[in-house]
Amino acid sequence: MIAKLKRLGLSDRGAAAIELAFALPILIVLIYGIFQVGVAYQASAGMQHALGEGARYATLFPTPDNDQIKDRIKGKVFGVGIGNFDDPTVTDGTDADGTAYKDLGVTFKMTPNFLFFMGPQINLSRTKRVYSAGRIA
Repeated sequence: MIAKLKRLGLSDRGAAAIELAFALPILIVLIYGIFQVGVAYQASAGMQHALGEGARYATLFPTPDNDQIKDRIKGKVFGVGIGNFDDPTVTDGTDADGTAYKDLGVTFKMTPNFLFFMGPQINLSRTKRVYSAGRIA
């Protein structure tokens, strides 16, 4: 009986399965975390695209109002299926030399889920300043 226990203690059979049992949950959390960061980068790209479309609309369309620009931005955003895309902001302003402009802004918020725990909230904000080309006769 003692000889069997001694042989069992010296055997390394099953060690790989035990190592896998320890390492696999950590590996899965890391891979899922990389996916969550990718979602945040996709949302950032979607915000930049929506701001570009809103800026193009505000620049080329003759005298758009702020609600039309906001609707254009909302319609063009992508990549926000997991987080929350706040309403876009459009504020009017004037430069020191009297040139009118509009500041467009968007915000995205998400809390990454790492399967076993929730990560810290990620807040992304993007802004763009637009100068109107006015009407071309």
